[in-house]
Amino acid sequence: MTTVVLEKIWKEYGNQIVLENIDITIESGSFVALVGPSGCGKTTLLKMLLGEERPTSGRILLDGVPLKAEPDWDRGVVFQRYSVFPHLTVLGNVLVGREFEQSRLLGRLFGAKRKTAIEDARALLKSVGLSDHENKYPAALSGGMQQRLALAQALMRKPKVLLLDEPFGALDPGIRAEVHALMNELWVEQGITVVMVTHDLSEAFRLGTRVIALERRRNRPEEKERYGATIAHDIAVWPPKKQKKLNGSAVASEVPALVATDVSAAVH
Repeated sequence: MTTVVLEKIWKEYGNQIVLENIDITIESGSFVALVGPSGCGKTTLLKMLLGEERPTSGRILLDGVPLKAEPDWDRGVVFQRYSVFPHLTVLGNVLVGREFEQSRLLGRLFGAKRKTAIEDARALLKSVGLSDHENKYPAALSGGMQQRLALAQALMRKPKVLLLDEPFGALDPGIRAEVHALMNELWVEQGITVVMVTHDLSEAFRLGTRVIALERRRNRPEEKERYGATIAHDIAVWPPKKQKKLNGSAVASEVPALVATDVSAAVH
């Protein structure tokens, strides 16, 4: 389990300030949901956690150690668009991360290592409900099944932190509810730290143990370039549900109405 610390993070692109003075400590095993209006820097913050972007100033620590300057095995990621390899089977998609990790020259495992990797991959496929589809290609899967596959793919290398960039936004409501339940189960079983970007407040409060709303407080045209988004709200979800499975009750019963209304006003 892993603690993530962001210290005085600023991010600028030329003269455009995107984020300013972001201080966050994400406790080990937390499920943090980042919300806010479009263009407030949520995805930029996630990319900095992944290592695709570097802060202009400030630093990010993973268990007290500065974050590596590029994506690595300690951070898994799932995007809104299904990030699976179309030319590989379901089983091959889950195996590929382990193969490149342990056999960087050939990208393929043999013997006992391959047998162990296949066993681990099949265990993950079972946990996401894809055991009966391991020989299919992604084109033969529904959107919900492809996103389940992407989750298994991201978890295969046992990351310390799982980053989710609006991973359920393209799913139909019924399928989204199923994948929400699956995501909660995986989080409980794996015991990992999760950071998720979402525009859906109900999703944020249903899945998260903590909801952080980013907002650009100065938003007049002449101010947009020189003032970035800051933390407008940092809410511990009530009642606490850390590492406990959700009971399927409505969001309104999990979060005080006043809190949900307050955050909704900030992100719209």
